[in-house]
Amino acid sequence: MPLPTRPGLSDTVAERSTDACLLTAAVTRLRRALRASIRTDYPWEQLPMAQVELLQVLAEQSPARVSELAAGQRLAPSTVSGLIGQMMTSGLVARAVDPADRRASVVTLTDAGRAQLQAWTQAHERRLEAALDGLDEDEQAAIRTALPALFRLAEHLDDTAG
Repeated sequence: MPLPTRPGLSDTVAERSTDACLLTAAVTRLRRALRASIRTDYPWEQLPMAQVELLQVLAEQSPARVSELAAGQRLAPSTVSGLIGQMMTSGLVARAVDPADRRASVVTLTDAGRAQLQAWTQAHERRLEAALDGLDEDEQAAIRTALPALFRLAEHLDDTAG
């Protein structure tokens, strides 16, 4: 099904209207728009995206070793270690000895980190709810219908990335 011409849809994307091309364009545009609009409710400087992503991972699997976090995020261990150091200074995470291997350390999410992540998530939800309210009922229903497939797509990307 061809997409109608939309403002901001580049000629290149419109010409190459494969599902993958259109989905890439849509996700990229959504991320950029959300990052820009979120600054209204949540100052960007408070929590850079790289830290948000680590907090999200730690919220799902904490404690974790730096090497596990680096592998999961596809970043260099030194990059993750630097981010963890910044986050420790801010009180968002804590480092402790790994009980399974006393030679290694693990990183855990602190209550402050959990609260910061929750505030960031809620700010995003408010921005998205406002944007969704601007769509008609059919568009809202289409997005609701697509959500399970989008989650499965993300799982497939996670499974094939490693």
